Amino acid sequence: MSDVKLTPVRSGHEFDQAALEAFLASSIDDYQGPLQVTQFEGGQSNPTFLLESGNRSYVLRKQPPGELLPSAHQVDREYRVMHALAGTDVPVPKMYCLCEDAAVIGTKFYVMEMVQGRLFTEALLPTLTPAERRSIYLDLARVMARLHSVDPAAVGLSEFGRPGNYYERQIGRWTKQYLASKTEQIDAMDKLMEWLPANIPEQSRSVIVHGDFRLGNMLIHPSEPKIAAVLDWELSTLGDGLADLGYLCQDYHADAYFSAGLSSADLPELGIPTEEEFVAEYCRHAGISKIDNWPFYVIYNMFRSAGIIQGVYKRGLDGNASSSKAIEYKEVARIRSERAWRMVEDLKLA
Repeated sequence: MSDVKLTPVRSGHEFDQAALEAFLASSIDDYQGPLQVTQFEGGQSNPTFLLESGNRSYVLRKQPPGELLPSAHQVDREYRVMHALAGTDVPVPKMYCLCEDAAVIGTKFYVMEMVQGRLFTEALLPTLTPAERRSIYLDLARVMARLHSVDPAAVGLSEFGRPGNYYERQIGRWTKQYLASKTEQIDAMDKLMEWLPANIPEQSRSVIVHGDFRLGNMLIHPSEPKIAAVLDWELSTLGDGLADLGYLCQDYHADAYFSAGLSSADLPELGIPTEEEFVAEYCRHAGISKIDNWPFYVIYNMFRSAGIIQGVYKRGLDGNASSSKAIEYKEVARIRSERAWRMVEDLKLA
């Protein structure tokens, strides 16, 4: 388990706390000061803060300081999708307010409920029992399937995504963002940027896609092995639910960034479902009989992850990342993309 770490507001992330308090007092019923602000360590994209006021605690997420890449750091999308999912069987925090006026504290931000729970960042869950590990992973599959079962129109999200093929849009988006944050030549990324658009499978129905559905974005119930809240919806949109499934399952094929991952672990001994078991559990809850072209979804996600982490590293070089760890990601995009290209070659898909 990784304890949730709080620090004083870090240099470069300061904002006008008096202006924030005035906004909260006008936007949240029964708000009471005085306000105390600390910053969560982690969250590589949008800086996140704990707000303590009176006997209440809230969480604030805002865009990072500095120049932002196009279409990145859309905290307003996070707010909108979690607000829409309130009342469904997808566990999300309660939303209190959204501020799109950058004049208040310098960027857009929103405030949500502080959910009590445990945060686990190590995929092998070393502090838990095999039975607890299995329950948590199977609940990941269940909650993901429940998300993809929500009718977007029924919760007011019918216009949450753009028309056209989801994978064409996503591959184009992450190609542009990778190139915008490129710091060195990576041949595997160039090969993937050519291969992926030429091998897109037929898209299934359009559902709400989380975009970063993984263990590290879940709060686990304080005492039970189940998900208490799904967090970090910045990359959510309408698209193919198999993209979320492939994203989580890439961990079965690639090393974790800074800790032991699933790819070389003894999964039966640990109690963690195999990739086949996890996919089968998702399919059972989603009502899917089989998945064609499964390798594409994993390879696509490894490319996408390489593009995302390259952006994190570039923000670290530029000095405006939301975590001091960003600068440590130098080789991750290369390692992840080279592993993805080996999968293409190994499967004789090139």
